[in-house]
Amino acid sequence: MCLQDPKIAVDLAKNISMELDIPGISEDCLYLNIYTPAVPKADIKLPVMVWIHGGGLALGAASFFDGSALAAYQDVVVVLIQYRLGIMGFFSTGDEHCPGNYGLLDQVTALHWVQENIHSFGGDPGLVTIFGESAGGVSVSLQLLSPLSSGLFHRAIAESGTAMMDALIHTDPLPIAQHVADAFGCDITSTKAIAECMKQLPEEDIINSFEKVQLFHLGVVMDGLFLTKPRDEIFQNHEVNTVPFMTGVTNLECGWLLAHLLAPPGWVDGLDREQVAPILSRLNPKVPDPRLNELILDEYLGTTGDRIANRDGCLELMGDLFFNIPAIQAAKFHRDAGAPVYLYEFQQAPSFIQSKRASFAKADHGDEIHFVFGGCFWDGHIKFIGNGDICTKEEEKLALTVMEYWGNFARTGSPNGEGLVEWPQYGEKEEYLGLGLKQTVGRRLKDKHFAFMTQTVPEKARALQQEKERSEL
Repeated sequence: MCLQDPKIAVDLAKNISMELDIPGISEDCLYLNIYTPAVPKADIKLPVMVWIHGGGLALGAASFFDGSALAAYQDVVVVLIQYRLGIMGFFSTGDEHCPGNYGLLDQVTALHWVQENIHSFGGDPGLVTIFGESAGGVSVSLQLLSPLSSGLFHRAIAESGTAMMDALIHTDPLPIAQHVADAFGCDITSTKAIAECMKQLPEEDIINSFEKVQLFHLGVVMDGLFLTKPRDEIFQNHEVNTVPFMTGVTNLECGWLLAHLLAPPGWVDGLDREQVAPILSRLNPKVPDPRLNELILDEYLGTTGDRIANRDGCLELMGDLFFNIPAIQAAKFHRDAGAPVYLYEFQQAPSFIQSKRASFAKADHGDEIHFVFGGCFWDGHIKFIGNGDICTKEEEKLALTVMEYWGNFARTGSPNGEGLVEWPQYGEKEEYLGLGLKQTVGRRLKDKHFAFMTQTVPEKARALQQEKERSEL
């Protein structure tokens, strides 16, 4: 797998009760795994589903997933790709010396490979769906904005991550590049010096650098090649690829795994408002006036001081800022550009994982992957750590249902099919599908907080700015 700290990968696997052999680490990592439902027949061409893994653009590998169940149950060819990560994939000085986005260019190269070779595995190069989760979902969403990937795929699914996530999109990468280069003792007086020094780093130093330089801070930039315009300009001008688009979130994205990374020790038992404030400041660093963060805290925590309510409000706030609001914004942009859009909220935590979490945790970040790939039916190189059956009968049924929705989307551009609850297209009514043990149609996902964060807060920001300007006269 591509350069990363393998210890972190092992710990992450344990946290989600997964056991697998971690592959070797190498710069020579641009490989892919292909799963077909049977020996391909020359006269049959199947839909192709290309998976882009997540991991904050710093972790992950194709071997962390098993495409066999999805391929077999849905009669599709599943391709799991890899791309350069961390420093190797996303370090950028913001100019010609180190333009960045190398990991995204690797994804484009993989899509070209699929176009040229997937027929040999029974796949139809004219029917390719890209899908991914977290940073993989962000990658999928970004491929819809790039001229380089136009025509290389025909549907797109972004799970718990879209290009509207500010956390992985950088408008000014140079300060981050200087911070990283300085940590390695490089001369940071010029971008040329930075680039030359970073290119000489030993592989071992890069592997061991994860915590040292906080590689999650590296991200996507406007490089003039993969992204030729600012993200917001592309969205606002409706210049996105208008292939059918599916996106969605879990019903508590930051309820467990990410909360352990972002919240202070002891957060499970409750939080004080003073503990939540610095979390918000980190997640919302560009706020023009600190009074806006106080307004946001009032909205999510209330003013009672109840530590459990504060904890729950904090988890919801983190999920909204990171995932929920960006997903809804992306759905609206693609809808308004003329693309068929399908929005979901995933609502079922895998029972074998949930038993190891606190009772307040719901469907957490990444939980839907277990069902999308039919993890209930895996019998290969990945094992799940648990007592008894991995899935209940109801969960097995949900896995079959989710795979069918995803497979239908890959085949036709619509998730709907015989025997399934009708999934409405995201339109003026803003309908979405709740994906739980039972599937239900809802309207205006997270509408109260979405309106607050995208209307109330900006209006308050303008009012505070006007107040400041008047006071300076």
